[in-house]
Amino acid sequence: MLNIFINSWKVKEIRNKILYTLMIFAIIRLGTVIAIPGIDVVGVKAAQQLNSSGTLYNIIAGGANSRWSIFAMGIGPYITSSIIMQLLTIAIPKLEQLSKEGEDGRKKIQSYSRYLTVVLALIQGIGVTYSYNNMFLSRSPLVYSTAVVSLVCGSTFIMWLAEQITAKGVGNGSSMVIFINIVSNLPAGITSLYYTATGSGMAGWAKVIGILLILIVVLVFIIYLNGGERRLPVQYSSKMAGRKQVGGRSTFMPIKVNTSGVISIIFAISLLQFPETIGGFVANKGATFTKIIEILRMTHPVGAALYVVLIIFFTYFYTSIVINPNEIAVNMKKNGGFIPGIRPGQPTSNYITRVVSRITLVGAICYSLLALVPVLLQWIFKVNVGFGGTTLIIVVGVALDIVKALESQLLMRHYKGFLND
Repeated sequence: MLNIFINSWKVKEIRNKILYTLMIFAIIRLGTVIAIPGIDVVGVKAAQQLNSSGTLYNIIAGGANSRWSIFAMGIGPYITSSIIMQLLTIAIPKLEQLSKEGEDGRKKIQSYSRYLTVVLALIQGIGVTYSYNNMFLSRSPLVYSTAVVSLVCGSTFIMWLAEQITAKGVGNGSSMVIFINIVSNLPAGITSLYYTATGSGMAGWAKVIGILLILIVVLVFIIYLNGGERRLPVQYSSKMAGRKQVGGRSTFMPIKVNTSGVISIIFAISLLQFPETIGGFVANKGATFTKIIEILRMTHPVGAALYVVLIIFFTYFYTSIVINPNEIAVNMKKNGGFIPGIRPGQPTSNYITRVVSRITLVGAICYSLLALVPVLLQWIFKVNVGFGGTTLIIVVGVALDIVKALESQLLMRHYKGFLND
């Protein structure tokens, strides 16, 4: 793997892309320490000691949320708008037609995603400003308006930076932004484990060693799971083109173990944390509402069970949107393809549906267990781990995508990458 990075650095064009991506990383990390205008910096530093910096949302935002930064919302609104547009593309015929018009249609849908990002950022910015109400030096409408504008501009700027990485850098911009934010929080998680060890003597060191061993096993499992797929054999019948016989080739159709990836986990967390988010805007929650919030937390057995159920549900939901067995069967029949032993048409569609359902169940259960790793570690070792299965899934997935992107760039220039070593 080191060879691919060394060879990439030797190629000027790829080296410039890497440096460009690193420059944007530096800009993003700089923005996470710039406070919102009008905020009480001294109060922010005191509140950082009380604020939980280990939540998934704050980790994805690179800690900007706990610092009351102009990048507090991160790239969240852009990701949410992209997911909404994907869902609307399936539901609205006009958008579905646009998606089939090639590059021009894709650009139009992307522009709609940008507009929706601004709207979502405005709504979320108002909510964030309201939740930061006690941290402002002055409670005037001008200060609040400035804070909202700063948050919206910060989120929109990150969206633009992510698109620049996609166009001129290495890898997918949105994934890279989340990647660098998660990686930047790893030292804080490691420091927390170190203090746990040193503060509890040999018992603390035993806990840390146990946690690290479990995380290493989880990391290896994620790597295998990320590359896992079911390959359905597909045979194409031969045809006569003039005097030549063409076709007759054998290939396969890959179906990933978990097509939705980490999206199902993010959806599940968002839904579980929705009542707690609403509770942040209510002064007097009441005993019943407070109890509901406590039960829905993932550290509670009921909340953990609901978390698993929601992950499985959203995994099936997203997979049903991405994979359309009927469309696959129709296209396969048009091109003269068939699955050996399965009749073309509806039988092929039913077979693909059955295979996708089974393999999706396996992937959903595996990802549910990985997402519960931080909760299980907290139950077993009584230690709050700031990183776990979900963050490792994101980091490993993006890291493998980076390697594949560099590998493809090198193959275009006749370099031998690590896949061939």
